[in-house]
Amino acid sequence: MMKPINYSWLKTNVPDKVSYPARWLLSNGFVKGEVLNLALDKSGDVDYLTRNGVKCVGYDKYHQPDYPKQKFDTILCVYVLNRVKPWEQSRVLMEVSELLKPGGKAYFVIHRTARHEEFPDQKEHPKNTSGGRGVLPYRSILKNNFCEIYEYIRVTDQKHASDCIFCRPAANLEFLTESAGAFAVYDGYPVSEGHALVISKKHVADFFLLSRHEQDALWIVVNRVKQLLEERYHPDGFNVGFNVGESAGQTVFHAHVHVIPRYTGDMEHPRGGIRHVIPSRAKY
Repeated sequence: MMKPINYSWLKTNVPDKVSYPARWLLSNGFVKGEVLNLALDKSGDVDYLTRNGVKCVGYDKYHQPDYPKQKFDTILCVYVLNRVKPWEQSRVLMEVSELLKPGGKAYFVIHRTARHEEFPDQKEHPKNTSGGRGVLPYRSILKNNFCEIYEYIRVTDQKHASDCIFCRPAANLEFLTESAGAFAVYDGYPVSEGHALVISKKHVADFFLLSRHEQDALWIVVNRVKQLLEERYHPDGFNVGFNVGESAGQTVFHAHVHVIPRYTGDMEHPRGGIRHVIPSRAKY
């Protein structure tokens, strides 16, 4: 079972009432199948949806702390991104992607009444917080002066016109996790059990041509993938790296990072690690 991601900056004193986005999403036919309400505070959304015939469970750290043991067709994430620090937003997006069933959809709701564009300093639980406005690279299905609702579909479930196999991920590549800027799948030709690829959503061949923000997005996902692989495979070590250019062995010219679990005894002489890219220079 996946372990919950703990968020340090919370807003937990919102009144126990039904949110406008939950009512709007249900009345417009977006809430389908088995539903998760992912929150950082207590709300009446789960009870409201259940009363209206929806099979729904909730999760938040304090009021509904039992972490989900299943995956969901629909996930509602109402105002959560307004209540975490910027560096934790990617963790929320990844967690939601991991809890979705293949073909499922998530709805991220951003509060639009904050005074500032950026996320201001926030106070720890149980004090009130004020979130920033934030913009997500997903389809916006509702925008008004009060809020904006984004519809998220896994990159592996989307239709892509590109000929690039990483812009158009093959259906046989098992999904791991996804943020706004990068996603991870298992390698189709693994060199070890759990070998994963972390792929930039920007189509550029050379990792070094990505902006600093785009590079950071890759490494945030690399860290999450490492945690997931440790939970699932319990490796004894890792090789992590990327190839740039044909002379360095790059075969797919779209920036991506290999996360390769290593196991004691998987090769006779592992000393040298990534130096084995030139076998004769591996030992020193």
